[in-house]
Amino acid sequence: MEFGEYIVYDESGDHSMTSIDGNYPIFSLAFCIFKKSDYVLIAVPAMQEFKFRWFGHDTVVMHESDIVKKRGPFHFLQYDKIRERFLDDLTMVIKNMPMTVVASVIRKENLKRRYARPDNPYQLGLLFCMEKTHAFIKHQGNHEQRCHIVCESRSPKEKAGQGKEDAALELEFRRIAAGDHYLQGGREESKMPCLDIVFASKLANSTGLQIADLIARPIGLRVLKGGQPNRAFDVISGKLWRGPVGKSQAFGLKVFP
Repeated sequence: MEFGEYIVYDESGDHSMTSIDGNYPIFSLAFCIFKKSDYVLIAVPAMQEFKFRWFGHDTVVMHESDIVKKRGPFHFLQYDKIRERFLDDLTMVIKNMPMTVVASVIRKENLKRRYARPDNPYQLGLLFCMEKTHAFIKHQGNHEQRCHIVCESRSPKEKAGQGKEDAALELEFRRIAAGDHYLQGGREESKMPCLDIVFASKLANSTGLQIADLIARPIGLRVLKGGQPNRAFDVISGKLWRGPVGKSQAFGLKVFP
C-alpha cells in the first residue's frame, strides 16, 4: 500500500480506572490530522519560529503540563505579563495550524457506574478516534493509501514500540483496524486497513506530538467544566471535524458515556 497524503498525531491522558483523579476524572484522547504538505510547509516552521522567538533555540519540547506548572524552560511564565504574551502567541500558533481534530473524552466515573466490567478508557477512546479518522480519510478519497498514526511511547524504560505497554496498545490498534472490536460488530465496513501505527519516544521533538499534547487537556476540561472560560478550547473547537457534510463540531468530539 502506498503512503497517503495524511499523517496523524495522538495524545492522551491518564486512562487508569483504579486511581481516578478527583480533579480530572476523565480520559481525553486527541488526534491531530495533517495533510503532509501542510505539515511540512506550515505547521513545523510555525512551531520552530515560535520556539526561536521565546527560547532562542528549537530544542524545547512543548508539554502542556510543564507550561501550566511553569516547570523547566517555562519557569519564566511565573511573571504575569510575560505569561500572557506567551499564551497569546501560542494561542495564535495553534489557531493557524492547518489541522483537523477528532477527539474522544471518556467520563471514567460514569463508565464505572454504568458497567459492571467497564472497558479500558483508552481502548474505547482509541476506537472512537480511529473510526472518525478513517471516516475523514475516506471522505478525502485517501483511504486506499496508508495513513500513519504517530503515538507517544507508553513504555518509558524501553525503546519506543518495544515495551509491554506499547505492545498492548499496538495489539488493540490492530484489532480495531481489522474490525474485530466487539462494538464494531464484525462488519466489513468497520475495517480500516489504511491505518497504521508508529511509536515515538517521549523525548522526540515532534511538532505534531507537541501540538496534540497542547490540545488534549483543554478538550477534556471543556467536557468537565463546560461553563468555565477556556480560550484554548475556543481555538481548538474551530479545528474539530464537522463530518462529511459539515453539520456540527460535535461530530468530531465523542463524549462517552
